[in-house]
Amino acid sequence: MDSKETKIILTYLNGTGYVFNSDDYMTLRKNYRIIGSMVGTSCSRGWAGNSTCLPVELTKYETQLLIEKGVAILVSKAKSLLREPSNEEIEAYKNETEERLQSQEVHLKEGKVKESLHYIDNIIYGKRKKLLKSGILEKDIKITKDEVLQDIRDSVQFDRKNALVEINCEHPRIHDGTLVNFAVDDSLKYKVFKDFWENGKFVTCGEAFGADFIVYPGDPIVFHASHIVIVLKEPTIDPLKLISKVRLSVIVNKLCVFAYNGRDNELAYQTVQWEGNKESKKL
Repeated sequence: MDSKETKIILTYLNGTGYVFNSDDYMTLRKNYRIIGSMVGTSCSRGWAGNSTCLPVELTKYETQLLIEKGVAILVSKAKSLLREPSNEEIEAYKNETEERLQSQEVHLKEGKVKESLHYIDNIIYGKRKKLLKSGILEKDIKITKDEVLQDIRDSVQFDRKNALVEINCEHPRIHDGTLVNFAVDDSLKYKVFKDFWENGKFVTCGEAFGADFIVYPGDPIVFHASHIVIVLKEPTIDPLKLISKVRLSVIVNKLCVFAYNGRDNELAYQTVQWEGNKESKKL
């Protein structure tokens, strides 16, 4: 991507990039194999791990990679969003809120009417029976379906105190942002992350598996992870740590990869697979 206008805008928060736009996130996921972590919630009672949604928090490695590849730019909107709103903006907000409340009232009424349509014959029969009991003659009773539905619509009371509050994942208005010069990380971990990514893999944080990274052959929605990756500062490892990491990879049904700087400071990888107690199996 060459022009600033065509690049995805990442919002700078907590030292990394966040994605608030759903189309941008799908582009990053489908076209650039960037997963991030959803940190929003659709649960009205607070954050819940099994009901997360936008925004998506990117790791610092993902943010740096996207900037480096020219896919995205990182901007801070703090100055624009924290300033005092103008009178025009306050008035626009009030109008938008009023429109949303009116829309909820319409949907509530129409929802009740739609629900009543399933029982409209029984409702008409009940009204007719009630009128007959009151002494009105059959020939004088004229009840139409449209009249009944209108009565139902008019009877619905919308209490604004119980209205749903809409919280947008992405701010409804465009705000100015200042370009952030993201600090370049030339660590071994970033080089490993980038190397796997450039080889067509999906790479996510591996903390949940006691590793630095988890590698997937395809989108994690469809594929299970194939490897856990441990980055070593030195090309040596304590035997007990080696055993613990490899056995952990067996428990989670993945291969264990150790990454380190090899000769001429080039990346080197060692894949280790636990064979178990072969001799005991022969007995």
